[in-house]
Amino acid sequence: MNKILLIIRREFITRVRKPSFLIMTILGPLLIAGTMVGLVYLGMQESDEHLVLVVDKPHVVTGKLRDTDKVRFFYAYDELGDSAFKASPYTLMVDVNEAILETNTIQLFYKDLPSMNVQRTVQSELERTLEREKLRVNQVDPDTYARIKTALNVQLFDIDKAGEESYEQVLAAVGFGFGYIMFFFVFLYAVQVMRGVLEEKSNRIVEVLISSVKPFQLMMGKIIGIALVGLAQFTIWIALTATLMTAGTALLMKDRLDPREVLAEQQMTGELQAELMKEAGAQAPDRNKVMEVVSRLNIPFVLGMFVFYFLAGYLLYSSLFAAVGSAVDSETDTQQFMFPVTLPMIVAIFIAQMAITNPGSPLVFWGSIIPFTSPVVMMVRVAMGSVLETPWQLILSMVLLVGTFLFTTWLAGRIYRTGILMYGKKVSWREMGRWMFYKG
Repeated sequence: MNKILLIIRREFITRVRKPSFLIMTILGPLLIAGTMVGLVYLGMQESDEHLVLVVDKPHVVTGKLRDTDKVRFFYAYDELGDSAFKASPYTLMVDVNEAILETNTIQLFYKDLPSMNVQRTVQSELERTLEREKLRVNQVDPDTYARIKTALNVQLFDIDKAGEESYEQVLAAVGFGFGYIMFFFVFLYAVQVMRGVLEEKSNRIVEVLISSVKPFQLMMGKIIGIALVGLAQFTIWIALTATLMTAGTALLMKDRLDPREVLAEQQMTGELQAELMKEAGAQAPDRNKVMEVVSRLNIPFVLGMFVFYFLAGYLLYSSLFAAVGSAVDSETDTQQFMFPVTLPMIVAIFIAQMAITNPGSPLVFWGSIIPFTSPVVMMVRVAMGSVLETPWQLILSMVLLVGTFLFTTWLAGRIYRTGILMYGKKVSWREMGRWMFYKG
């Protein structure tokens, strides 16, 4: 046990002292936060104010479309030719044809492709105006129509949980997000184990180490040591990224609060304010649903299971990657062994996606039990909370994952014992299989 602790300490101290660790620990959050804040900033920007020419041939929308801070509407009754439109100051031209009330189709011409936000603004304004025009033509009172118009809201209820609305599919999507994060970081740090083994093999350091410790001890110490390095770096990344993103987003929002815009909002017409309040009221149920989903999510339990499956999944796959690293002489030679090792986790992603739409599938059950896929798939069931109704399945999954990690570490140690001392020889799967049963 003391030898394993010494190896863990050596692996941890050696790696955290490397300049690359310090650089990536600081640079990683800067890159992630910078990228996310940059995307938000760019997504909020519009290169220019869009001047939209609405060619209203049937005279149904003229003067009824509302301008925004980035989209202004102008009206005409005759369509401009291509050359005239190109020479005009307008950036967009909407062709509202005579049969618009029957076809519900318009044509949108542009000089430069507008953003989806601008397209949605133009579309929503036209839809709102045309809907009112149809009500007028058909002599339907708008207030009566608003009461009759039905947007069906389907509520799911589990018969075993009387009175409680079900949000299992939404929670499953949250669990899939945790699983996908796990998928990314497990491979990120497991590959570091493989590279560490390759580095020691190329430097012949391992020839000294293997003479004083057992292969299993060396393998276990290396895996856990790098796991601690990865966990420390991962924790720092989360803290720094969250801090930087919060600060960056707050700065962007501060810049967006232009006093002129605030004054313009205060001067909105009573009709527009009423409509906006009505829209906000319509969105209130959605916000309530979000809060309901958050309240249904057992956050301490989900986070606890995430830490367990993250560490156990990493330990399992890092042992396999270490075995691959000990069997080859260069990272280029690892390609033939990488696909079979990574395939189970790729399959786990597909099963987890299926769990969102069909959580009761037998494939989802087995995917959450089999150790090579359970770290990702079980997170979906954990977030849903369904696994608490059958705790034996969760316990079985955890025990099998830990047991499989110990077994694969033992097998990897036997491969490591022979492969780490072999140089200049191409290794096949069959030969690696024989190494597992060498005596000594």
